[in-house]
Amino acid sequence: MAPAIISNGDSPEISATTGLKDIAATALNGGSVIHISRPNPSLQATADHNLKMVEAPVLEPKRGEVLLHIKATGICGSDVHFWKSGRIGSLVFEGDCILGHEAAGVVLKCGEGVTSLVPGDRVAIEPGVPCGDCFLCLDGKYNLCEDVKFSGVYPYAGTIQRYKIHPAKWLHKLPANISFAEGALLEPLSVVLHGIRTAGLNLGCGTVICGAGPIGLIALAAARASGAHPIVITDIEPKRLQFAREFVPSCRTYQVDPSLSAEENGRQIRRLFQHADADISQGIAGDLHQEYYAPRTVLECTGVESSVCTAAFTVRRGGTICIIGVGKSIMHNLPFMHISLAEIDLKFINRYRDTWPAGIACLSGGILDLKPLVTHVYPLEDAINALHLAADPRNGSIKIQIVDEANENAIE
Repeated sequence: MAPAIISNGDSPEISATTGLKDIAATALNGGSVIHISRPNPSLQATADHNLKMVEAPVLEPKRGEVLLHIKATGICGSDVHFWKSGRIGSLVFEGDCILGHEAAGVVLKCGEGVTSLVPGDRVAIEPGVPCGDCFLCLDGKYNLCEDVKFSGVYPYAGTIQRYKIHPAKWLHKLPANISFAEGALLEPLSVVLHGIRTAGLNLGCGTVICGAGPIGLIALAAARASGAHPIVITDIEPKRLQFAREFVPSCRTYQVDPSLSAEENGRQIRRLFQHADADISQGIAGDLHQEYYAPRTVLECTGVESSVCTAAFTVRRGGTICIIGVGKSIMHNLPFMHISLAEIDLKFINRYRDTWPAGIACLSGGILDLKPLVTHVYPLEDAINALHLAADPRNGSIKIQIVDEANENAIE
């Protein structure tokens, strides 16, 4: 059963002004503001770490673009990070910007030259729009494009608003059996799919998932569907580990002990992989036994330095760690020589590429059921309270979504 929409009755006021700066920016980009019968409330983060609800301009779709009614947006940890810290690595909020990038919606109007979509089509939004001309784009690695325009990353408006313009090329039609809520989960699923492809999970081989947040839990489900076994998921929060056990009952869990060293936490995690069958284990003794059954892959989904270090002491010699989580710009305490002497393959990913068709197939075909991850739903007008809930990992929330159930027939 889907979670009910939460509204506490004291939503912040939405500014009735469109904002001269927004209209000026629109004019500079060659766009024009169109009239919509309904307001366009948006959630913006400011450079001084505040949140505000502002009525944003609605733009006329240009050639190759469509106007969307955003029906669901999931809150990502990066949204909270941009609000609280104002930056992630080299990505800096230098001014006000609409947050959000995990979204699905309905096509309202198509710009000139759009033939792949028509008004009424239900779509998931791939939020990054690469330049298409650099050598990385031409090589198919468009996720590495340095000129990408990514929704919700300053200065590009995100999806926590009612109406948004987006290029048709980066929209993906949703089949009838995928809801808007599931469509909004395709973005974090895409991150996981890219990570699993990069890590090279093996059928019947052990895997560790570090972090039981939304990305970690999606990775848990995807690793299970990929045939990895056994799977251990770790976290510092017992509520999230309990959720993981209910979400994928076959998984094993480990609550990270901050008082232990990364090496000792890694040793404890490894013990969950030791084979109990004496016949199979015969002839493999002591440390060699532990090494043989240690996990071949670790999907690190937190980006936390101590967790990355623990992953290094957990994975099998010659194994692979794929860093999916976003962390500090510089880490000083990685066990460099342990990683080197054990020939651990340390891999990284940046977002995703060519994953939406596979993600849609996984959801539509019943390979993955991610609906239980949406634990809280807020109306668009109450988006600020949704962000505050998302900022506290201790409250038991997993994926918080902001939805808009306004009438779609708003163009006059």
